[in-house]
Amino acid sequence: MGPGRWLEALAITAAFALLAWLARGVDWSGALAGAAIAFILTAREIGMFLVLLLVFALTLAATRVGRARKLELRTAEPLSGRSASQVMANLGVPALLTALAPAGWPVLALAALAEVAADTCSSEIGMAIPGKTLLITTWKPVPPGTDGGISLPGTVAAVVTAALVAVSSKLLRLVPAHQAAIVLYAGFLGTLADSVLGAVLERRGWLHNDVVNLLSTAAAAGIAWGLM
Repeated sequence: MGPGRWLEALAITAAFALLAWLARGVDWSGALAGAAIAFILTAREIGMFLVLLLVFALTLAATRVGRARKLELRTAEPLSGRSASQVMANLGVPALLTALAPAGWPVLALAALAEVAADTCSSEIGMAIPGKTLLITTWKPVPPGTDGGISLPGTVAAVVTAALVAVSSKLLRLVPAHQAAIVLYAGFLGTLADSVLGAVLERRGWLHNDVVNLLSTAAAAGIAWGLM
């Protein structure tokens, strides 16, 4: 990568980190972590950064929807935004795949990004819209915001969000149509894996949410690899 490309990547990275911080999507540590992620993706392929930007916009909008209800449920994200550990837990896998660039890396990294967007949006929309929430392992009703809980609005949000990431990947010519379908399937299935991990391990205090998020993005990438 030539000096001009390095400077372009650095400029895009700085602008993204500042935008994310000003939008209160991340705190200062999260902005630094996001800058590192953005640089890796931009340096490899500008289209990957554009997908990251879409994921950020979708998840930020989802966290803002129904905030009053989430405050009542005590499940609202802090106004300071996500920390560095949260950013790395969500974006560490796609960044690592992009940096190492193994065979088929675009579809693997994009599947992980689709899972991040789908998981966050399903959770936030599910809490914002009143409705029945069921524990994925027992199908018994649980309060909204319960680890491992799923709802119809949240599930629909997950499918739609994963589809948006998949379609954008195709439009940006990062993957062909059949691999965009893999991004959709793997992203959504990774979200279900997140719910199972939340119900079985996180609710019992055996895993922290950051670890669950990291494992779920890895699961999405693994599912995509299996479908390729």
